[in-house]
Amino acid sequence: MHLPPAILLIGPTASGKTALAFELATRLPCDIVSIDSAQVFRDMDIGTAKPDAATLARFPHRLIDLITPEQRYSAAAFRSDALREMAAITEAGRIPLLVGGTMLYVKALREGLADLPQADQVLRSQIDSEAAERGWPALHAELAEHDPETAARLKPTDAQRIQRAIEVVRLSGRTLGSFFAEQKEGTLPFRTLTLALVPGDRGVLHRRIEQRFDAMLAAGLIDEVKMLREKYRLDAGLPSMRCVGYRQAWEMLEGQISLGELRDRGVFATRQFAKRQLTWLKSMDDLRTIDPLASNPTAAVFAAVDAHLSP
Repeated sequence: MHLPPAILLIGPTASGKTALAFELATRLPCDIVSIDSAQVFRDMDIGTAKPDAATLARFPHRLIDLITPEQRYSAAAFRSDALREMAAITEAGRIPLLVGGTMLYVKALREGLADLPQADQVLRSQIDSEAAERGWPALHAELAEHDPETAARLKPTDAQRIQRAIEVVRLSGRTLGSFFAEQKEGTLPFRTLTLALVPGDRGVLHRRIEQRFDAMLAAGLIDEVKMLREKYRLDAGLPSMRCVGYRQAWEMLEGQISLGELRDRGVFATRQFAKRQLTWLKSMDDLRTIDPLASNPTAAVFAAVDAHLSP
């Protein structure tokens, strides 16, 4: 009870996290910290549903616009950055309010991280060269020989995760799973309330996702990707361009799919992403689950927060 309080508001895309976060930040002395692996990229605004300038002026967000789309960001970097920002918010006499849907970041923050080997850029370049020559499915097959458990969880086209898994095997001679088995629980120096928004009607969530993706297209998602391709040295394998929406827009600009296919594939990919987020939530402990589609989710959120903050 002597630890400072913190609030995590998490859930699948289009579940209403942002609106509830703004209500909390209006009524309580909260500062918002983003838990979003796509919003860390500068100039990627429409497809990441990043708040506009007027909203950010009223509700400043920490941990957005950190890097260019050419760069990479990790769960370890997020945990370090988030703990620093949470400490600064607490020192200012305010409450950290962490909001988003990147569940790997949530897990890293709450539980700590496995002590994996550091990235080796020379080896990564070598693996990328092999992938360019042989294809990622071939490297996925190689991974299956040395780390079948990890390979079974990855699609043969999941370049980023296949690269990391092979890198770990080659650097250490060990599997990812062996490191995770040794993982020590990270001590989070906060009294944390984790609110999980879990829609009770999956059909309503799917309709929200469809409407949101259509709104992004209408707002200029394709033009945004054109601008990014002109401004930065990008390729389809970068984490930034593998984000939902950006991947499909890239494929359309390359002439691989039509505008109609972009829309349909983008909606489908977003639904699959939301499904994975909900699966993550089911595996997490110590959550206060709230249905954002219920009659008054705001009241349920404030009741939980008030109880958490009460001495």
